[in-house]
Amino acid sequence: MIEEILPDLFRIKIPLPKNPLKYLNSYVIKGPERNMIIDTGLNREECLEAMRNGLRELQVDLAKTDIFITHLHADHFGLVSKLVTDGTKTYFNRPDSEIIESWGGWEPMVEYAGLMGFPRGELQNALNSHPGFKFRSDWVPELSILGDNDTVTVGNYIFRCIETPGHTRGHTCLYEPSKKIFVAGDHILNDITPNIQCWSDQENPLKDYLTSLDKVVSLEVDLVLPGHRRLFKNYKGRIEELKEHHRQRIEETLEIVTAGSKSGYQVASEMTWDITYKSWDEFPLAQKWFAMGEAISHLRYLEEKDIISRKVESETVLYFLNQK
Repeated sequence: MIEEILPDLFRIKIPLPKNPLKYLNSYVIKGPERNMIIDTGLNREECLEAMRNGLRELQVDLAKTDIFITHLHADHFGLVSKLVTDGTKTYFNRPDSEIIESWGGWEPMVEYAGLMGFPRGELQNALNSHPGFKFRSDWVPELSILGDNDTVTVGNYIFRCIETPGHTRGHTCLYEPSKKIFVAGDHILNDITPNIQCWSDQENPLKDYLTSLDKVVSLEVDLVLPGHRRLFKNYKGRIEELKEHHRQRIEETLEIVTAGSKSGYQVASEMTWDITYKSWDEFPLAQKWFAMGEAISHLRYLEEKDIISRKVESETVLYFLNQK
C-alpha cells in the first residue's frame, strides 16, 4: 500500500508477518537527481516483495536512491542488503554502527538474559524465535555516518539529524523544519509505546530515552511520521503521554520489587502488558524476551537512582528495595 503524504514524500507499508507491530512504515522521498528510502523492513521475502512493488509503482530507480536507517533493529535495517547498489549511500549513526563493528555474536545477550532469570533451558529457543536473529541483514554495506545536526537534502526536503538514544544507543530521527515534519523511527509512536530494553549493566536506556524525549519536545511539528502504525499530529501531547506511561511503569516496577526480591524475568511476569494472551505462561518466547528487556530497563533506572539494589542467588540477579 502506497500513500502520498506530501509532494514527493510517500509511505510504503512493509508487512511484518506474525509480528504485533503489524507493519513498518518505509518512507520514500523522490528528488530530481537522487531519491531516499527511510528504513527498510525485515530481511524476508514478504518485506522485499512489498518494497519492490512500492518502488516500482513510484518509478523509483534503486541505482539513483540512497537509504537512511533510523536505528539498528532488524525491522528497520534488515532489508538494506537487498536494496543497495554500487552507488547507494547508506546513512546511519555512529553508536549503532559501533555495535556492528564490535559484534561478537548473540552469546553475551543470551548469557545476560539467563543471569536476569530467563529460564536457561528456553534461552536457545527464545533466540531462534527472535526476529532480529531470524531476519537480520545478510551483510552490512559501507555506512555513511551522520551525527547530531548533520543534514540530508533530497529534492525540496532538508532533513536535520537528531540523535535520540533510548530505543537503541544511536537511534536518530529526522526533522524538516520548513515542512514541520518529524520522522520519528521508533522514538515516538502513537498507538503503542516504543520498547525500551536493557541488556547490559553499563547502560541506562530508560534514562536516555526520557532525556531524548525532553530534547525534542520543543520542536515545531505539525506531522509525525513514525516507524510503525498511524501518522499523527499530537506531537507534544504524545510525548507527555509517553513520559507519563514510563512514570507509571516505574511505579509499578517499584511496587513489584517492594513486595519481595525478584529477578528481571519475575518482574516482567508480574507487570501489566497490553497483549491478547490471558497469562504470562501463554506469552510466546520472543514476547517474553522483549518484556523482560523492558522490565530490566526500569530496574536499571531505579537501581541508578539508588532506590533498589541487587544480589546474586543461584547464578541469578535479584532486585530488592533499599532500606532507608
